[in-house]
Amino acid sequence: MGMERETDRMNAQALELRPPAGVVLARSLLPVLGAVGLAVVLQLLIKPMLGDFYAKLLLDIGTNIILAVSLTMVNGFTGQFSIGHAGFMAVGAYTAAAIVYYGSHRIWGDALVHGGLLSTMFPGHQAPLVTGADLLFFAALIAGGVVAAICGYLVGLPSLRLKGDYLAIVTLGFGEVIRVLLESQTTEALWDPEQIAATPLYELPRYLGGALGFSGLPFYSSLFWAWLGAGITLLVAYRLKESSYGRAFLSIREDEIAAEAMGVHTTRYKVRAFVLAAFFAGVAGGIFAHTVGVQLNPRELGFQKSFDILIMVVLGGLGSISGAAIAAAGLTVLPELLRQPPTIMGWPLAVIIPVVVIWVLLSRRPVRTAVGLVLALAAWEAMRWFARERGINLSEYRMVLYALALIVIMIVRPQGLLGIREIWELRRPRRLAAAKETAATGESGRAGGEVSL
Repeated sequence: MGMERETDRMNAQALELRPPAGVVLARSLLPVLGAVGLAVVLQLLIKPMLGDFYAKLLLDIGTNIILAVSLTMVNGFTGQFSIGHAGFMAVGAYTAAAIVYYGSHRIWGDALVHGGLLSTMFPGHQAPLVTGADLLFFAALIAGGVVAAICGYLVGLPSLRLKGDYLAIVTLGFGEVIRVLLESQTTEALWDPEQIAATPLYELPRYLGGALGFSGLPFYSSLFWAWLGAGITLLVAYRLKESSYGRAFLSIREDEIAAEAMGVHTTRYKVRAFVLAAFFAGVAGGIFAHTVGVQLNPRELGFQKSFDILIMVVLGGLGSISGAAIAAAGLTVLPELLRQPPTIMGWPLAVIIPVVVIWVLLSRRPVRTAVGLVLALAAWEAMRWFARERGINLSEYRMVLYALALIVIMIVRPQGLLGIREIWELRRPRRLAAAKETAATGESGRAGGEVSL
């Protein structure tokens, strides 16, 4: 009786300390509203100030952040090695494209842009803020993510019992199977509204353009949709990492045998991570499909695209959400920057000085970081001088410079830009960071065991 009374007393105290439901709901919704607000500001206020090139570049950054952070949930959180992420992207891209294209024909009689201000990149577009076409596009993105998640479950359930190189081969094979299936479809794409209306729904997936590509898609992708998806992906990844599920994921990454000994159902959690990552890859695919618009080609979503996404994750640091986002942004901008390699001395000091100061302050070794930055800038200027003296056009060697930059970064930082830490953890003292890492690893097994029950 004494034990029961003590338990009841402790439960009553816990209920008293629990914040009100309204406060919990507000705290949960506030980051989501922040992501929506950021996406609206970028679309309605920032985009008109940018040219077409920079607006498109910002859209690509948002899409790549979704892809890199979603793959981090598998390769970074659970320590698996998946290189077929573009396959899920292709599934989501073609699912969303078919829904929007054939849905637009059945509703409006054509596949033109009928969206509002939130779903257009065309300057001077006059329309309401939101229209029915926006809802169709949103539903298509969700459908693309769901279909990709189903494929992730079907692929992950049998294959995630594998590890390392074996899993990499399976995921790579899945991506190639998807590409070949898309290319093997009929090259005919229906365009007559009467013919589309007369075609049964179950036959429409046969008409996706085949090897020639799915052409004529309306341009519904915008900064709003790309950065809304990026914000939601970052939010989900962060909350997942800090949850009991995330601790179970991290325990698998650190020591799978120990995690199993602590009661973590490793295969179940790896499949869940795989499904969640596939969902966001499908959403990113839908955004990508309606960015290219003119011709969605399955060859653009082959193993090369999977490697590009994997490079972003590895470069940012396996397990780092912010690192993957920074690497995705950097690797999107770098190839375009190297089309006309700039001179560092020609950049405004208002840009160089803040970047250098922030980088040095965030580093745990500021002196070494400052010296490395100075040497890197000096080497870049020396290369530009040598090319100018020899009459060499550096823009012709854009991808060579891109590859050399990746090689140098990985040699200097083999663990990636941020390793397994986040950007807000960089200034934490080394002993405190190590203690937290040890505590997190120990709690992950216990948390995973509780969840598995």
